[in-house]
Amino acid sequence: MRVIISGGGTGGHIFPAISIANALKEADSTTEILFVGAKGKMEMEKVPAAGYKIEGLPVAGFHRQINIRNIGRNMLFPFKLVASMFKAWSIVRSFKPDVAVGVGGYASGPVLRCAASAGVPCLIQEQNSYPGVTNKILAQKAKKICVAYPNMERFFSAEKIIMTGNPVRQQLLNSTTREEAAKEFGLDASKPVILVIGGSLGARSINNGISETLDILDDNVQLLWQTGKIYFEGVSNLLAKKKRENVKAMDFIKRMDLAFSIADVVVSRAGASSISELALLGKPSILVPSPNVSEDHQTKNAMALSNVGAAVLVKDADTKQLIEVAMRCLSNKEKLKELSDNIRSFAKPTAASDIAVEVRKLVVEKN
Repeated sequence: MRVIISGGGTGGHIFPAISIANALKEADSTTEILFVGAKGKMEMEKVPAAGYKIEGLPVAGFHRQINIRNIGRNMLFPFKLVASMFKAWSIVRSFKPDVAVGVGGYASGPVLRCAASAGVPCLIQEQNSYPGVTNKILAQKAKKICVAYPNMERFFSAEKIIMTGNPVRQQLLNSTTREEAAKEFGLDASKPVILVIGGSLGARSINNGISETLDILDDNVQLLWQTGKIYFEGVSNLLAKKKRENVKAMDFIKRMDLAFSIADVVVSRAGASSISELALLGKPSILVPSPNVSEDHQTKNAMALSNVGAAVLVKDADTKQLIEVAMRCLSNKEKLKELSDNIRSFAKPTAASDIAVEVRKLVVEKN
């Protein structure tokens, strides 16, 4: 079986895609998988690191915020789109996939449109409670749509929808200990830990909110902080100036399994993949929805949890409250247990294998 998996742009698209690929290989080791992503985006690094081949398209998004820089970018948009369509058509013709999978992101549009035109059955995986523009368009061509939230009939044909949940990184399920994690990050296993993860690229507002309120962090509480590459130098300089030994900053945390194992409470964006991972691990969470996403879907994701006591929601404009809110949670063991128990109800541990089953079904149905 030959499978194209397309999409990316952020870890929230890439890591689920890799999990689906791994599940397909586990079901049948002879399965051939080709990823297609956007040139210059993080999938071009992360996918080969996971052991898979990837082709890059020159595709880029259309920027809705109007400024001089974006006007110039948007003028190039139609040319990049046409070039990407030609490249995608060439990839589909040469690879001859039996099925195509789209996980969202710029590259999935051209690839799945070309695949569908060539008679290749397509499956899309929508991670959020509010779908992006690309998946809304592709849904018309897709045979199946795997979703993680209820009531998605508002956006997609009900007969195509399959509730699978979002795949998570298998690495997170590694058996780890708090002591092992403490050694990895230079922390004290006996003291509580706040883990701050603003997404794989970092989050300026979260970093600023934490930076400006570091002085209220209790000396007996530790902070493990993924800043993102472009913010790391500034945070490092701040920590050196303040001499806060109970704060450990990293540009990117590779061993997220260890980071989660030592975290007593997690501060995170409200992307679908992040929520799925937090749910699977039952982590008490403070969610800070990004305002810079289509249709404000992260707020909708976060509200789905906060409305049932499965997470605490802090608005992006209120990030100066994060340390205070996190320490308040740490001081209330009953609250931590309630958050942990409630978020676990959102977990879908077999999502990747369930999606792999649906992918394989499409090939059988075609033949």
